[in-house]
Amino acid sequence: MRLYFPVPPEAGPEGVLLRNFLRGCALSTDLLRGIKFHSGGFLADGKPVLANQRVYPGQVVSFALPPEEGGCLPQPEIPVQAAYEDFFAIVLDKPAGLAVHPTLNYPGGTLANGYAARQLAEGRSPVFRPVNRIDKDTSGLVLAAQNPYAAPLLARHVEKLYYAVVEGELPLGPGVIDAPIGRRADSIIGRCVTPEGKPSRTEYTIIKAERGLSLAACVPVTGRTHQIRVHFASIGHPLAGDDLYGGRRDRIGRQALHCARQQFQVPQGRPVADGFRVDTPLRLAPVTVESPLPPDIIALFS
Repeated sequence: MRLYFPVPPEAGPEGVLLRNFLRGCALSTDLLRGIKFHSGGFLADGKPVLANQRVYPGQVVSFALPPEEGGCLPQPEIPVQAAYEDFFAIVLDKPAGLAVHPTLNYPGGTLANGYAARQLAEGRSPVFRPVNRIDKDTSGLVLAAQNPYAAPLLARHVEKLYYAVVEGELPLGPGVIDAPIGRRADSIIGRCVTPEGKPSRTEYTIIKAERGLSLAACVPVTGRTHQIRVHFASIGHPLAGDDLYGGRRDRIGRQALHCARQQFQVPQGRPVADGFRVDTPLRLAPVTVESPLPPDIIALFS
């Protein structure tokens, strides 16, 4: 796959050094190195060009994405549902009970294994690049980059909305939990609110409160481990089913947390036969992807 970047009129009649032009196109240092040493370098109108040479308005700079090795074991039996996909990004809708990627506790059978099988079946790289992650028992959206160029770009502008069902009937309307989160001394994975923790802020709106439960739309302004779960437990309202933080499992067998919306930005441009032509100057277009509440969370209010 190749990426194409036309040199815009703003470069002026004297042109611009290739290295400076590529910085403006948001190529990371690692990607620049990989292109130089592993994928044939850079071309301007099809001819080799070096980083200290100039490129001029009307020319098109292009390069092949470096070959990739690695990726986890492909497992086609793991279903992978894509809620959105383009040249740069893919958003996967993960069910509860499926780990995002292999770990010591889950060496296989993960979303990444299913993704690898899906990509290989379509002739693409199986390397999984999650921009964000959710817990094994949390359901909903996971954003991943389709290639090494996209990964740092996608990570710049991501906003997420979660729905959480918490124990107790809280007042309807907005609220904020602003409390530092750190590791819990008695647990390898547990977190807690502690003065020694990192600053953490969760903004929420209670949109339903009945049957001893409240449905909260949550925006984690910071991205700490277990942030929403820890914050609501700290005010005496743990998530339903979240027995790690004091919730009960008599009504749902996992923490009632769902990543329902992700907003991010992707480069504008158009597909070409062997890749993608990116508009320059680089412009990013907003994308919003949503996932409906799963049946087990809906059932809590039925």
